Amino acid sequence: MESTRQQKINRLIQKELGDIFLLQTKQMTGVLVSVSSVRISPDLGVAKAYLSIFPSEKGAELLKNINANVKAIRYDIGQRLGKQLRIIPEFTFFLDDSLDYLDNIDRLLNKDNKTEDKNG
Repeated sequence: MESTRQQKINRLIQKELGDIFLLQTKQMTGVLVSVSSVRISPDLGVAKAYLSIFPSEKGAELLKNINANVKAIRYDIGQRLGKQLRIIPEFTFFLDDSLDYLDNIDRLLNKDNKTEDKNG
């Protein structure tokens, strides 16, 4: 169970990471990176950020680039939140594929409905 402080920091970091990725992806046309959630450890030293990347075909490549530049991202967060947080957490980024999963379920359900319409 997360404390209220952890939840507030999660939202704060999620907003700031979203702003950072928005500025970075403006230079790349047709790419959108959004931060779907952030989970910070109880000691506030480690944060896991889950990213939703569109188009999903570029997800693995972009995630690799983001993880390669994690120190620069941590520095940017430190510049933005240094007055509010005593410790700037270490970041680990993961690909959030829940939208692809939902897409797949919708596609399968629609396929079943079309099969029933033809048979029924």
